Amino acid sequence: MSKAGAGGSRFLYEPFDETNARLATHEAVLAERWNGLERRLEQIETSLERMERRLWLAVFGVVSVVLARGVITLIEIANT
Repeated sequence: MSKAGAGGSRFLYEPFDETNARLATHEAVLAERWNGLERRLEQIETSLERMERRLWLAVFGVVSVVLARGVITLIEIANT
């Protein structure tokens, strides 16, 4: 009876290749790490965008207060 014609699992007839198994496992681990890094990078970018919006809001708030004080001062000077 030949190997090709025999039934059963191919693992009964083919030798286990440890090098390929290790390489496949290593590639799978690296892929998961890469996915984790990409997910974390997206979280960091989102946080930076929110912080940038808050910073611009604070800058516009300060500028508006300074302009309002300037306008009030000009109105007071004009009324005297």
